[in-house]
Amino acid sequence: MTSISASSLALSAAMAVAAGLIGSFALMRRMTLAADALSHVAVPGIGVAILLRVHPLAGAVVALVAGAVLIWALESRTRLATETIIGVVFSAALAVGALLTTGEELMDALFGAPSTLSLVELVAGFVGAGSVILFVLLARDRLILMFVSSDIARTAGINVRRLSLLYLLAFAVTVALGLRFLGALLMGSLMIIPPATARRLARNLASMLAISVAVALIATLFGEWVAARLNRESGPMIVSVAAVCFFLSLASRRAPGV
Repeated sequence: MTSISASSLALSAAMAVAAGLIGSFALMRRMTLAADALSHVAVPGIGVAILLRVHPLAGAVVALVAGAVLIWALESRTRLATETIIGVVFSAALAVGALLTTGEELMDALFGAPSTLSLVELVAGFVGAGSVILFVLLARDRLILMFVSSDIARTAGINVRRLSLLYLLAFAVTVALGLRFLGALLMGSLMIIPPATARRLARNLASMLAISVAVALIATLFGEWVAARLNRESGPMIVSVAAVCFFLSLASRRAPGV
């Protein structure tokens, strides 16, 4: 990677904002590790797309959305923990993906393969990121109530099943947004590390969301800039910058109230 186009930079920033917001609620729901696992569900979709000679990201989106719906259905039917169901789906998806893709294709799917974005990718990316951000901002209070107590949420008239499905779909779309930049293996990290850093520094939920977004943006933009300067892949650099932010946050006393 030797240069960064303005459109690619803008889309990666939008992806970072979505990841920081969605990841914060994943932390509240105690499913941060699920972010890493769910991202691997994209791998078989990429494999099928390659076999059918269609755009790999289209296959990834279909697989992620299907995975989110499957997890939602199994969670409702079996009443198992979300993390358990995602772990099962993740293992099966990764195995199928390894069977459907070659070594080089699998590496691109796992670690990303940044390149020039087409107009369709840009439009789809901005629409997806905008939809996720708008959903979180509009549903913030309902999501908080649902994650604190689903029974209280139902009493308040919230359709918990529908809201849970919408959140999982937003989660899947956010993962899909980062596949080109970070790949299935690293995208989950951008939904885990910034919220964890924010949890250390924030005094309330509003500041936690703001700090999480800020860390995700810093990691993404600075990571891409450094990667371009050093002619390295952007994904590992982005995650490395995010990890540095987290370890720096450990030097401060944890803020009360979150």
